[in-house]
Amino acid sequence: MPWLCKNLSMRTLSRRAWVTGVALAPQMAAGQIVRLPKKVRLALIGLEGHIGEILDPMDRLPDLQLVAIQDPDPRLVAHVAEGKHGAGVRRYSDWRELLNRESLDIVGVCGANGERAEIILECAKRKIHIVAEKPLAITVADLDRIRQAVAESGIHLTMLISMRFEARYRAMKQIVEAGEIGEVAQIAAQKSYQLGERAEWMRNRTTYGGTIPFIGVHMVDLMRFTSGRELVEAVSFEGRVGYSELRDMENTTATIFQLDNRGTATLHMDYLRPDTASSWGDDRLRIAGTRGVVEYQAATGVTLVTDARAPREVSNLPSDGSLFLDFIEALYHGVPAGLSLADIYRVNEIVLAARESADRHKIIRL
Repeated sequence: MPWLCKNLSMRTLSRRAWVTGVALAPQMAAGQIVRLPKKVRLALIGLEGHIGEILDPMDRLPDLQLVAIQDPDPRLVAHVAEGKHGAGVRRYSDWRELLNRESLDIVGVCGANGERAEIILECAKRKIHIVAEKPLAITVADLDRIRQAVAESGIHLTMLISMRFEARYRAMKQIVEAGEIGEVAQIAAQKSYQLGERAEWMRNRTTYGGTIPFIGVHMVDLMRFTSGRELVEAVSFEGRVGYSELRDMENTTATIFQLDNRGTATLHMDYLRPDTASSWGDDRLRIAGTRGVVEYQAATGVTLVTDARAPREVSNLPSDGSLFLDFIEALYHGVPAGLSLADIYRVNEIVLAARESADRHKIIRL
């Protein structure tokens, strides 16, 4: 439960979305109500993870109603049902019963990684739009099935990798696109989390899928998004050091990527951040180019040094955006999505391949 609550409150975003540094339609201005052409019925299947990314923006969506929720844990069901947007919500312990009984427009698919693909496929079959946790699937075969089902159904699908909508990373993207650091030659990324209380499904590879797909998907998306470079090869290592109660769940991983211009990138992740740390996570991103370096870490903010100017903090940032509002605008108002389906599939492919590299101890072509 503490892990869920921390994820619900990790970010309170101001609601002005940006796509590659350009503001979206006027209805996306900070705090403004977004009207939809009809009443939209939303259900949540699985209540762990980043459900706050869906629930928090509902204050700005008066035409969107949360009508049903499902989770096998009655404590999580009660937590959401008794929350701000839970009035009148119907509660289910079985997701199949929820889909059979409810008439829905959108389903948020969260919960255990291992069952996500099956739920997405069933929603696609019923032509229900999907907001899914990450990764979409923990096997390449299931990812291929999802890709085919979404294409055949014509539904819209997004995935909860919302970091690209944060101001700090949009600023880094703008700096790279403006040519301030020259051609990107190296990227270094970090994700370090407190372990907290982890669900039982995370301790088994068949239901978890591995730490590289589970949290690596965030940084893989950010590396591609901010740098404009593609990742073309990967070699990974992963393991669990100590914490025998975690069983299959890796608490340390490292991946080296080659970029499409022969540059390099590294991603290291862990669940070793002490409980005494000031924050739940410690995310860092550094992009080095032929003319300078831009990087972000919480202690220093976004900083930039180039061959033309001394090191400085970048304080003029674009506003934060909302992945869910961006999805709604794309779905009902035809606004170009800030996170494309092609990017979603690509980052899933990359993290599954990076995990395969660790499992097989070989370099994998992406």
